[in-house]
Amino acid sequence: MTGDQPGAPQTRRGLIGALIDRFGHLVREMSKFATVGGFAFLVDFALFNYLASVRHMPPVAAKTISTVIAATLAFLGNRFWTWRHRQRSHPAREYALFFFFNGVGLGIAVACLAISRYGLGAIWPEVFQTPLADNIASFIVGTGLGTLFRFWSYRRFVFVEAGTPPVPATSRDRESGA
Repeated sequence: MTGDQPGAPQTRRGLIGALIDRFGHLVREMSKFATVGGFAFLVDFALFNYLASVRHMPPVAAKTISTVIAATLAFLGNRFWTWRHRQRSHPAREYALFFFFNGVGLGIAVACLAISRYGLGAIWPEVFQTPLADNIASFIVGTGLGTLFRFWSYRRFVFVEAGTPPVPATSRDRESGA
């Protein structure tokens, strides 16, 4: 439908218009998700470096604190901005699932690093056992795949779509024509 008929709803023309009509909501969600994630990354990075360098906290403790705070901010940003139009369930359930899927996403990044460093690195150590290869495997490949997984899992399991309203039942008299 192109909207040429009187009274017909107006839609965008062409392939690009059809794609925007079909996937525009997904692009908007992904953009918001990326914005929230970028902000959480900056908070994690800044807070970790402040705690470890300025406050002289042990690095593991600093990373734990910065990650929990950044993940909590990401949860709030995603709940109340990215997927604010989605049905809300119990907040503790959403928060627990959010952290669970964050852990799986972290596992994906660590697995990419391990495959690169120890798997491929055993075959070609001068290429795959370098700081550059570690950063590419962990931060580009691992974070990229982990982010795709988190987007899908948050959208599917944490911030669920509201159910489709039930269709009212028809009476037997109408079905039988009586």
